[in-house]
Amino acid sequence: MNFGTSSLDFSILPYIEGVNPPVTKPNPSFLTDIGEEGIRDLLDRFYMGLFESPIKNIFPTTKEAMNIAGQHSADFFIQICGGPQYFNQNRGAPQMRGRHAPFRITPHARLHWLVTFEEALQPIIENKLSSEENIQSFWNYLNVFSQWMINSKD
Repeated sequence: MNFGTSSLDFSILPYIEGVNPPVTKPNPSFLTDIGEEGIRDLLDRFYMGLFESPIKNIFPTTKEAMNIAGQHSADFFIQICGGPQYFNQNRGAPQMRGRHAPFRITPHARLHWLVTFEEALQPIIENKLSSEENIQSFWNYLNVFSQWMINSKD
């Protein structure tokens, strides 16, 4: 995607089966910039996007259940960005690969997941709620983290 003079790079790293690249957590400044409410808003947009996406079959089937899943995910992202450990307090240790194991996550599903996340990030970008450096850091985390979640071939 081209944002004029933006230096943001939303390219998607290729998935290589059996390779789990190192994950670098996002800059904590991303959370500082948009706040906990900003993370929750981001995840609400993201999960409502997933609700309408081609991979909606691996997510809850009602908007209410999707909202709950989005809030659990927001707790995770607040924690991963250096905020309070809401996820650990409410759900236990993340162990995200194990939590995602019951769902068929393919390289193709990963692409839809990332595109939906990029769309959810647009208000943060357009309203300049965080620096490009911090947004890029968040995207880079998503890009690698999503590779770790793949558990099935196409």
